[in-house]
Amino acid sequence: MLKSLFLTAAASALLMTTSAYAEAINADAPFVREVPPGSPATAAFMTLHNASDAPVRLVEAGNDLTPHTELHNHVVIEGVMQMRQVEHIEVPANGNVALAPGGLHLMLIGLESTVREGDEVALTLTFDNGETLELTAPVQPVMPMSH
Repeated sequence: MLKSLFLTAAASALLMTTSAYAEAINADAPFVREVPPGSPATAAFMTLHNASDAPVRLVEAGNDLTPHTELHNHVVIEGVMQMRQVEHIEVPANGNVALAPGGLHLMLIGLESTVREGDEVALTLTFDNGETLELTAPVQPVMPMSH
């Protein structure tokens, strides 16, 4: 009886810790860029929020639309903007990071069908603390970047 009570208390404490911890990371306004038919890739954007007292890193992402997802950033090299894959995207403690056109974003690579405004894409984000965030992002048209 005592062993059962101890296991129940331990499981309850773990669940409370996990649920409180799971709410530390969330995403606002996720969306996937609408692209012309025949495009091999598209991008996903959002703002990631971290309500914990420690920074976390987005280290992996997946989606239900393409076979491959990469974390990317735009950099200017010799006056030319280029996309570069990055190993992680840091979300500061008690802060946020924007994934936006012209900056950090997720590349969804290997499109086999056209994505149109109104479609939805399931995204899975994995962080270095072991947390996983699953969300649905609507497909939206995005104006070209201006400089």
